[in-house]
Amino acid sequence: MSEYIIKNGHVFDSVTGIKGDKKDISVKDGKIVDKVGSSAKVVDAKGKTVMAGALDIHSHVAGPKVNAGRWYRPEDKHFDSHKVPGITRIEGGKSIPTVFKTGYAYARMGFTFVMEAAMPPMYARHVHEEIHDTPIIDEAALPVFGNNWFILEYLKNQEIENTAAYIAWILRQTKGYGVKCVNPGGTEAWAWGLNCLTIHDPVPYFDITPAEIITGLIAANEYLGLPHSFHLHQNDLGNPGNYTVTLDSLKLAEGVKPKNNFGREQVLHSTHLQFHSYGGDSFANIDSKAKEVMDYVNKQKNLTIDTGQVTLDETTTMTADGPFEHHLHALNHLKWFNVDVELETGAGVVPYIYSPNVTVNAIQWAIGLELALFAKDPERCFITTDHPNAGPFTRYPRVYSWLMSKKVRDERLNTFKNADKVISATYLAEIDREISLYELAQMTRSGPARALGLSKDYGGLAPGMNADIAIYNIDPNNFPTTGADIEKAFANVAYLFKDGKICVEEGKIVDMGHKQTFWVDAKVNENKQVMHDIKEKFLKYYSLNENNYPVPESYAPHQHILTVDAVQ
Repeated sequence: MSEYIIKNGHVFDSVTGIKGDKKDISVKDGKIVDKVGSSAKVVDAKGKTVMAGALDIHSHVAGPKVNAGRWYRPEDKHFDSHKVPGITRIEGGKSIPTVFKTGYAYARMGFTFVMEAAMPPMYARHVHEEIHDTPIIDEAALPVFGNNWFILEYLKNQEIENTAAYIAWILRQTKGYGVKCVNPGGTEAWAWGLNCLTIHDPVPYFDITPAEIITGLIAANEYLGLPHSFHLHQNDLGNPGNYTVTLDSLKLAEGVKPKNNFGREQVLHSTHLQFHSYGGDSFANIDSKAKEVMDYVNKQKNLTIDTGQVTLDETTTMTADGPFEHHLHALNHLKWFNVDVELETGAGVVPYIYSPNVTVNAIQWAIGLELALFAKDPERCFITTDHPNAGPFTRYPRVYSWLMSKKVRDERLNTFKNADKVISATYLAEIDREISLYELAQMTRSGPARALGLSKDYGGLAPGMNADIAIYNIDPNNFPTTGADIEKAFANVAYLFKDGKICVEEGKIVDMGHKQTFWVDAKVNENKQVMHDIKEKFLKYYSLNENNYPVPESYAPHQHILTVDAVQ
């Protein structure tokens, strides 16, 4: 590989503690090093901002529900389908872009890693096909467990060891990364036309509650010592007054300490928290409870969160929270797609328009920003749009502009149709805080890397770390003052290094790099009971043979395997 030295740039890196100082960054053999030879290629970053490559901890970019959204919403391609300069294919779609556009767009914004946040184990092959076809960026996927029959039965009987053994088996079969839980118990209840709106509602037939599912999966996650904490999509998503359910769920992690060898300090990650931070008892009086929720999160060091920021776009909602999608369809009367995945999970897809003329949507927009602005520890609060549920990931640069400039977000706030109602129902107008470039690096680089157990190699610019580097056309001493200029600067990097190779130059894709698929191989004691249960259920319930269940090696040819030894 070539040697590079990035000179004269303003470096923002919380791993080394550099807050905008000019510092040279040297690259050799795909790693950041202390120095390089005299023949190293020089990249002049004068007047520019240098950060590590960004990591998206929660996005829906690959798999059956994403692909279902593509074919069932062909109109999405009308928003944005084009060929741009560079070695790229035609880029189609806005809220549900093609796999090619997904990789290109993330890379142009300075991202080098993305987590697919909800993989149905039965359809893991499809997820990995799409991950493999997505260029440039490294990816991983989280299998869903919160409505899985095996999990419900083991946890009902308080069998943590069996739960952990089954999780380890699923991670190996699916080449999955960690434990994801969507609407615990609620999606399974949807098979009976019901839901679990509190953590104490019983799951039909299984005689277990969401609280028991959450507590059990946290325990199993720590039994295994997985790199990432338990990743939770809480019950009662999107409904007024749901912040009490959110706090009840988060409190289940109190006193639990992490057990892992990956530098992770938390045991629960609460995802797209914006959708779970609502007060009021109807959409007529919905208001923000972001401060109440973040007051709790700020005090609990074993929690991380991501924001789920509404971007005020037409988009495509898609989630394993099947009952919520039916509820959304009843609200907006747009087309609805729903599916049940045998013993494992379910999903729904519904288009949605977040309109600035709709007061509820404007309040949702404000709540997402409030969560980030109220966060006292940027290393535990990560910026997401729950792509595509609250908006396309391509809007991250616009989200940054709202967070980094009070002037820009106030301009947006004061132009809402019912601005007075939005202001009275939220805290945003009172908040003066502006996120700094250093804090942005924490929220999008070092924080997500640490939460995912990848902080040894990713999210920073220390010698020995992967040479994933984003250089932006932003002079910290002359920071852009308009939202359009901030957005433009973050939307197209000056350079993106991926594993020490330049993949993007002035927003133009110049190399596809060498992407990898990350997954976790958890070693556990032989468990004859779990293996017997698996064989029995495949024979009795599944529509496919057990031998056709695992993801073959050919579906993930470039693997980065993290090994966990949980043998007792």
